[in-house]
Amino acid sequence: MIQRAAEDLSTLYEADETAWLDAMAELIRQGRFDRLDYAHLREYLEDMAKRDRREVKSRLLVLITHMLKWTYQPRKRTRSWRGTILNQRWELGEDVRGGVLRNHAEEVLRKVYAQAVKQAAAETGLPAKTFPAECPYTLDQLLSEDF
Repeated sequence: MIQRAAEDLSTLYEADETAWLDAMAELIRQGRFDRLDYAHLREYLEDMAKRDRREVKSRLLVLITHMLKWTYQPRKRTRSWRGTILNQRWELGEDVRGGVLRNHAEEVLRKVYAQAVKQAAAETGLPAKTFPAECPYTLDQLLSEDF
């Protein structure tokens, strides 16, 4: 019977991930840990962590790129750029309030900055050497509405 239930959960994972998540949550709520689909649960949790880290990097890239454009092309500032900066600050701030994702953001800031310089140079037509060689922003500055 337990083998059959494990097969059903594995099939459910492939067919309907949300229903599978509901089933996992219900089994945990009931304390029926022996019935959990551990193989897929591990895979799912690892994928979620990777996705969260990618999202932090992506939001940092967009935010830094727009901060560079805002700083180095003041005459071309638009409400759209400002809106993007505000939105990315808010969304990123929600993601990195503390813990692992904040640490991740701090760790990748320099690497993301290098990519943002390339992006800003491509979008503005300014040479990459226009921008500082090292990231001039701390994570807290990037997230601050006063900065």
